[in-house]
Amino acid sequence: MRIVVADCSVDYAGRLSAHLPRAKRVLMLKNDGSILVHSDGGSYKPLNWMSPPCALAPVELSEEQAEAGIVEAWEVTHKKTADKLVVSLFEIIHDSSHDLGVDPGLIKDGVEAHLQELLAEQIELVGEGHTLVRREYMTAIGPVDILARDASGASVAIEIKRRGGIDGVEQLTRYLELMNRDPKLAPVRGVFAAQEIKPQARTLAEDRGIRCLVLDYDAMRGMEDQNTLF
Repeated sequence: MRIVVADCSVDYAGRLSAHLPRAKRVLMLKNDGSILVHSDGGSYKPLNWMSPPCALAPVELSEEQAEAGIVEAWEVTHKKTADKLVVSLFEIIHDSSHDLGVDPGLIKDGVEAHLQELLAEQIELVGEGHTLVRREYMTAIGPVDILARDASGASVAIEIKRRGGIDGVEQLTRYLELMNRDPKLAPVRGVFAAQEIKPQARTLAEDRGIRCLVLDYDAMRGMEDQNTLF
């Protein structure tokens, strides 16, 4: 992985266009070809990114760019969609590369992992007519817990937590933004499932069009309430 801290501007051109004006940012260039642009805020969500498969190439600067103070520029092109992300560097403050090796992956909390297994087996709890596509559907930024299809055949991405907070909603939002770029999946709806969903997380999810689903772990395991005497 290459990490660059730079004074830069970023332009994205494709199905959508976006511009990040000049500012100091962290640029993460991964070995899979992806690039993520981060600011010193906004939690873990990048300001912009290009997911693989993509390729990075240096841009030959024009006189106009050089006069504007740009010292280096990169063009990252998606190999399937031809979307482009252009990073214009005015100053490179830090530039380092690191070999991170093979990542063992996320080890989930035991209850959370079991909830995923149970919901995959009881996918009808998400809604009548839903069918399972697969668990741990891999995206360029990590696996979404469950990919399913509803009765109409539309894609549904399900993120599962033991206790659902705002961070979980943000995580699912990132998955949805990425998955909805894939014409084979889009449109993809989101379902945020947890044993307990905090009010702020529910409000944020509903504002983003994400449905909330409260899971009864004991009922899914087929266990009766141990506190019931009669």
